[in-house]
Amino acid sequence: MKEKSIILLNKAIADELTAVHQYMYFHFHCDDQGYDLLAGLFKRTAIEEMLHVEKLAERILFLKGEVEMLASENVEKVHVVKDMLEMATEMEETSANDYNRWANECAQNNDSVSKKLFESLVEDEERHFNQYDDELENLAKFGDNYLALQSIERSKNISSGIAPE
Repeated sequence: MKEKSIILLNKAIADELTAVHQYMYFHFHCDDQGYDLLAGLFKRTAIEEMLHVEKLAERILFLKGEVEMLASENVEKVHVVKDMLEMATEMEETSANDYNRWANECAQNNDSVSKKLFESLVEDEERHFNQYDDELENLAKFGDNYLALQSIERSKNISSGIAPE
C-alpha cells in the first residue's frame, strides 16, 4: 500500500520541481522583456508549485518513505511568450490528469489521505491551467498589443518611482 503511494508522491515531486524550474525560467524572461503581469503570474505559480512539493514531501515522510528531490525534466529554453503559455497550459493539463489517475490508484491501495492530497493538487493545477489559458486567449484576442501594454505599464511605473514586483 504505502510503497505504491510513495512512488506516486515522488513522481509528483519530480513533476512539481520541473514546473518550478520552468516557471521561474519563464518569469526571468518575461521580467527581462518588461512583461510584469506575466512575469508575476509565472513567479506566483512557481511558488505554489514549491508549496505542493512541501505537502508531497510531508506525506512521504509520514509514510516513512524517502523524498526524492529530482526534477523529471530539464528546463526548456523558450523565449516567445505564446510558446511559454502553450507549454504552461500543457504542463498543467498533464499534471491534473496524472494527479486524478494517481488519486484513484491511492484509493485502490486504501490510502485515502494521499488520494485527498492528489485531489487538492488537481484543483490547483486546473486553476493554473485556466489562468494560462486566459492569457493565451488575451494574446490571441489582442495580439502583440497585449504585451506592449504590459511593457508600457512597466515604463510608467518606473518613471513614477514604483518598482516592479
